[in-house]
Amino acid sequence: MSTEVGQGAAKRVITALAALLLTALTTTGTAGAADGGTPSAGQRIASALRTSPVYVDEAYAEAVPPSRQRQLADRIRRTGLPIKVVLTPLTKGDAFDGDSDLLAGTVRDRLPERRDLVLITSDGDFPDSLQGYEWPGDTHQARRAVAAAGFLDEMRDAGLADLAAKAVDLVAEGKGEQRYEEAMRDLGGSARPTQSGSGTAGSDSGSGMTGWWLFIAVPALALTALVTRAALLRSRTPSPAVPHVVFATARAADEARVRRRAEAEVLALGEATQAADTAATPGLQQALDAYAAAGTVLDGARGLPDLAGALALAQEGRDALAGSPGLPLCFFNPLHGRAALRTGWRPLGRRDRLDVAVCQECADALRDRRAPEVLPDTDEDGRRVPYFEVPAGRSAWAASGYGSLMSPSAGLSRAR
Repeated sequence: MSTEVGQGAAKRVITALAALLLTALTTTGTAGAADGGTPSAGQRIASALRTSPVYVDEAYAEAVPPSRQRQLADRIRRTGLPIKVVLTPLTKGDAFDGDSDLLAGTVRDRLPERRDLVLITSDGDFPDSLQGYEWPGDTHQARRAVAAAGFLDEMRDAGLADLAAKAVDLVAEGKGEQRYEEAMRDLGGSARPTQSGSGTAGSDSGSGMTGWWLFIAVPALALTALVTRAALLRSRTPSPAVPHVVFATARAADEARVRRRAEAEVLALGEATQAADTAATPGLQQALDAYAAAGTVLDGARGLPDLAGALALAQEGRDALAGSPGLPLCFFNPLHGRAALRTGWRPLGRRDRLDVAVCQECADALRDRRAPEVLPDTDEDGRRVPYFEVPAGRSAWAASGYGSLMSPSAGLSRAR
């Protein structure tokens, strides 16, 4: 029973520790602190949308000049609908990884009026096309309405400004499904590509072959990756210390991929808190606190340790909604996911043992006297060290072990 209480307290304390992280980072003399106040791309767009329903990136300034932006904004206001337009280039590897879904979700999550929203954005797959999104339901059939605008004959050679204006009109009309079906019928046997990238009625053979190829190849590639990873794990040389090899995976980790994962989990937590029944969810306030903290950490994240912190906070929020504390993320590397058990561990050069939560992979490594794979961070001298070796005064993650090191008797006061 005491263990469960301790775990619950740890998860409540980690939310407050997120604030400590931001304070500590801004008081250090590292070069990274100089640009710590720079807002994320999603936050920058959301801030602009608070003053105008239209956001246009500088790259599209010629296609949609200020005069057309004002006209589009007036058009939106006349509809009386909560429509917002975001026109920005989307490419693989950018802040949204070229994904219009991620762009829409990120922007929506950072707007204060998130309950009712129609969002028209650039399309990551087709630069001259648009995508429509609507929350909480599909009252105005926004997705189909925006898609239909791109298929109308009258819009075949239209510029981005005209296309966005037409999309707004079709959303306001509220007949997106009907307009989309009409546009599809009008296309007939045309070879013009659809926004989803699928072929026309005359290309069933080619599209079917592509579908089957993906059905077979994607699982095969995933299986190959898993086998390769397993072989690498088995080939590691046992060592009682913490050798440099344990940093290899973290050094080569795809930070953009982890950021996308954190974005998705924070967005999902936000959706879950909105859908939660206040009376039937005692942990709703704790979940909301974790959600707010996760968003703050994510916006200011400077690397994998911070992104892992956002994941830890999102996990805390989900646990609060479920009413079950559970174990925190893996102490050695929170990117491994939720811990499977707690175990004793004695850091190199110390006589005392720590009680930490670890995933099964790290538990097996400790049992076999191998060094577990550790998430690295950078110390004050610029050296790569295990994140938990960074002074607790400048790292909330080192102070908390992402939840493992907190207890009812030694929590926030020790971290300070």
